[in-house]
Amino acid sequence: MKTNMLDDHETPFLIDKREEPPRLSFLDRVFVEKGTRDDWLLLEGLHYKAHGTTPGAHYYRLVLDDETIGVLMMASPKLLLKERHVMFPKLKPARDTRIANQKRMTWINANMSIVARCVVDTMYRGAGLAYRFTNIASRMENKRFIEIQSSMSKYNQFAQKAGFVFCPPMKSNKYDVGIKFFRSMFDADPADTEGLIEEIMSKPDVERDFLIAELRKFYRKHSMLENTGKALIENFGDRRVARLPVRELVYQTQQMVIASPLYGVYTNPDVGRELPARISIHAFDQQAVNEPLNLET
Repeated sequence: MKTNMLDDHETPFLIDKREEPPRLSFLDRVFVEKGTRDDWLLLEGLHYKAHGTTPGAHYYRLVLDDETIGVLMMASPKLLLKERHVMFPKLKPARDTRIANQKRMTWINANMSIVARCVVDTMYRGAGLAYRFTNIASRMENKRFIEIQSSMSKYNQFAQKAGFVFCPPMKSNKYDVGIKFFRSMFDADPADTEGLIEEIMSKPDVERDFLIAELRKFYRKHSMLENTGKALIENFGDRRVARLPVRELVYQTQQMVIASPLYGVYTNPDVGRELPARISIHAFDQQAVNEPLNLET
């Protein structure tokens, strides 16, 4: 007996039609353009690294119907970075002259920027905005290379989708000496920001002042940020470290010792090209990440 309920010549009741995949219609109204610090202040509380200052910070915003729904902070690159030296061996310092060091600094500032922060309003996450936003803003920056140091890229590969190429993870150069310092000065875990601050503030005045002074001394001595560039001019580094609030001082020292963010680089195919001041988020999908923007469609 025939078990198939359909004859050989019968057609199954199936729709033999390729339907368009679902799409979010609001994306048609999302654009990338230059922003301001006010845009960052609007959304900074949604970023896991909301605090701290970043040299040379400037901003791009993701806008939906004139409403800021995302902000990307671009900043000046660090002058020395071991991960950069892996990917750009010719930039690694050796026994260079002062002129060679100045030339390196000039080249880095002229050819590189760094994505310091990127945040999208929680209402619009999950729509593929972050990596599209990062790619388009990196193109608009008009620098040959865009860097990123991102701990989040270990878990959310938005930068990889944006076209950034990463070097293998590397432990901080200051890890061993830093852990030894924390263990000798504090009972709290070196990774416990609140525990370290609570321990400092719970001490009598003399002990508290001593701990803070030793922390400032250690950070000033070992921080690359405080020992390069402007920090070397007229004791600027000393004055900047002396003004750091305790929380920021603890955090910056932890970052120097413990943090191991991934380092990536995007090679901008649109460098030297005059791009529109406002670009649709859909522009990302018109070409590969390493090809110039196709703005004709």
